[in-house]
Amino acid sequence: MFDLSQLRCFVTVAEELHFGRAAARLNMTQPPLSRQIQVLEHIVEATLLDRTSRSVQLTPAGRSFLPEAKRILKLAESASQVARRIAMGKAGSIKIGFTAAAAYGFLPELIAACRVKLPDVDLSLKEMVSGDQLEALASGQIDAGLLRPPIARAGLSSVRVVAERLLVAVPDGHRFAAATSLNPRDLDDQPFVMYSPYESRYFYELLVTQFTRAEILPRYVQHLSQIHSILAMVRAGLGLAIVPEAAAGLNFSGVQLRPLRLRAPAPVELFLVWRRDDENPLLPSLIDIAGGLAPAHTQED
Repeated sequence: MFDLSQLRCFVTVAEELHFGRAAARLNMTQPPLSRQIQVLEHIVEATLLDRTSRSVQLTPAGRSFLPEAKRILKLAESASQVARRIAMGKAGSIKIGFTAAAAYGFLPELIAACRVKLPDVDLSLKEMVSGDQLEALASGQIDAGLLRPPIARAGLSSVRVVAERLLVAVPDGHRFAAATSLNPRDLDDQPFVMYSPYESRYFYELLVTQFTRAEILPRYVQHLSQIHSILAMVRAGLGLAIVPEAAAGLNFSGVQLRPLRLRAPAPVELFLVWRRDDENPLLPSLIDIAGGLAPAHTQED
């Protein structure tokens, strides 16, 4: 089988129709150039060039072979460029898991930033609860995850990318809708749409902790896992709810969102997590981009 150097020699001679000029372009002398062409013609079993002391012309076989030779050289160069870009962390694909709430705020900004800084990278996104993301990281199904704490697992590294406030969701017309902010005690004995203790364990335990500290007990009327479903129940008048600040980006009609006054004003956390032995060359770039966005999403407690 012929090699790329032989094809490059043939294409250069075919373009110049002169061995001297072709040899100069290739930074070589004429004798080895002629030998390369002879070897190529032997391999393809066809004369590609008619040579005389005065001229060089393509044979019919050479004219047919030329565009194919150029195509092969172009493919080879393209393959080399792709390999180099992947090795440099500029191209390829990376798999990212994320919680549903992350899609309301941080995730869209992360994707937009990656599109600018890593335009040739394919982002494969998968919505998963935090526990499933930890399992997927361990098995290599995803390269990085946007998930909720705790993250106490060996072999994982993380960076906090979001720390945000909690907001009270109040239906239009409710007496709390006119308030500028609310205190946890305002929720005592109020009908309340709560998170599922299973599918939304992080938010469930976070709110139970806040209620316990405030020594209050809302009346749970429903347990749901998705924030948009919770807001729909609030709009229907079933009760109040508490959502992360990112939920304001949903612009949910019929619902007012009011800050909840807490000792720790930004208790809702989201982390970018990855396996330390993950060899995807794109991972460091993703970590840098996420870290650059984090200051705008993390409020000091």
